[in-house]
Amino acid sequence: MRTRLLTVLLALITAILVIPGPAATADEQGGESLHGRILHPENRDQGVEGIVITVHDGEDEVGAATTDSDGMWEVGLPGPGTYRVVVDQESVPSEFVLREGIIVDGETEVEVEANDQRPLIVALMSPGQAESEEESASPSEEETEDTPAAGDESIETNVDSGSSFGERVIQLTASGLLFGLVIAVSAIGLSLIFGTTKLINFAHGDLVTFGAMIALLFSTGAAGMGNSLLALFAGLGGAVLIGGFLENRLSRTVLLVAQGVSILLGIVLATVLGVLGDAVGWSVPLWLAAVVAVVMGAVLGGSMERYIWRPLRHRNVAMIQMFIVSIGLALVLRHVVLVLFGAGRERYAGFQLQEMVRIGPVEMPPRDLVVMVVAIVVLVGVACLLQFTRIGKAMRAVSDNRDLAESSGIDVDRVTLYVWGLGGGLAALGGVLYGLNQVVEYEMGFRLLLMMFAAVILGGLGTAYGAMVGGLAVGLVAMLSTLWFPSQLMQAWALALMILMLLIRPQGLLGRRERVG
Repeated sequence: MRTRLLTVLLALITAILVIPGPAATADEQGGESLHGRILHPENRDQGVEGIVITVHDGEDEVGAATTDSDGMWEVGLPGPGTYRVVVDQESVPSEFVLREGIIVDGETEVEVEANDQRPLIVALMSPGQAESEEESASPSEEETEDTPAAGDESIETNVDSGSSFGERVIQLTASGLLFGLVIAVSAIGLSLIFGTTKLINFAHGDLVTFGAMIALLFSTGAAGMGNSLLALFAGLGGAVLIGGFLENRLSRTVLLVAQGVSILLGIVLATVLGVLGDAVGWSVPLWLAAVVAVVMGAVLGGSMERYIWRPLRHRNVAMIQMFIVSIGLALVLRHVVLVLFGAGRERYAGFQLQEMVRIGPVEMPPRDLVVMVVAIVVLVGVACLLQFTRIGKAMRAVSDNRDLAESSGIDVDRVTLYVWGLGGGLAALGGVLYGLNQVVEYEMGFRLLLMMFAAVILGGLGTAYGAMVGGLAVGLVAMLSTLWFPSQLMQAWALALMILMLLIRPQGLLGRRERVG
């Protein structure tokens, strides 16, 4: 057992060194941003369009945004730190002037902490109000009540630096539980895949990215590329189902022809829909887009098992060679996503600016509460699937002892296909939940991969329940570490926890000891 765990750890470190990641200055979670809304001073329901806001890190420009018709703007940040925000006063309509306070001469400095989407309120007023504003020593009661929506000069943050230590602990604990639940949902498939095939799948993080990107695509309009992807995956999914359920009932030739026809029909339909483009465009609510992403993630996971990993296993390819293949597959998936969706950082529409909901001492936006509820429901559902259903028991049996399960009459190949489909679907769902809490960009899954491996090893290799427990533990340790240490070290502490577990209890929290030799 110790040898196997040491091999996994060395393989993980090797992959981190081999696979190119983001620059050292990039945020490990990719979730920092500045945003706000500039409103008409006399009509608080109307936004002011066309105002340009730029964000600088020292002398370097980090990003810029222009207010839309609702007065909304947002700039993604490369990481925590102190930033200079500049409002282009020439872009402000002539009938308004900037209301000074936090904004002085069109500029201000803002300190952003890790995992912080900070609202910066820029207020306007008419030139005639300037003199009366100077005479006013404090804002009126009405303005104070309208602060969150109307834009008084204040900056909100989930973890206020002026809060007491106890309040910060409680708030970071809630954030840690949220982060841990996302890790747990994403890592279950990784653990089950290792349990059933002993494969270290480094492409799992890119399945997380795939799910987030697909949900973003279909929730913002699936014209052209979205329709083509849907048709292509329909054909691919049909081929996987034919191979999974009819493999022992049809001759090899008929089976290959049926699968080829399904894939060919998908390609033809994808080509036709791609040519039609915007003529058949449509979009769905995010929850339905998430369902589409989960289904497509399951198809992608099942396709990888059916057409890549199963043939390699049947040819008795060594694990070290399959490990190298998984690194190559991760690179391919990541760069395909980069080519199709670009390198921009985006958020799901309608979930950017939300008023905070206070539950006792904890303050969270509604989207984070939804993420926690969905993650808990999914984890309970997966536990019930594994514990009480026939296929779930077969998955656990194959994970415990593949050879014994096969000699007992279990169709191991079919169960492995189910595991890859379940793992791909859960990874895609984890990507959607992670994108709701952070931002959607092409390396988000790679950033989460180390946390998922730490959770799997901490909880116990090959056990789904261990991945759940390990995910929660890693999320809590990562977030609570920011109480004393810089936020850039969050992943380092998660890795330190993993190494400590290997030294004290190599089989993990819920793993079992195995005899070697």
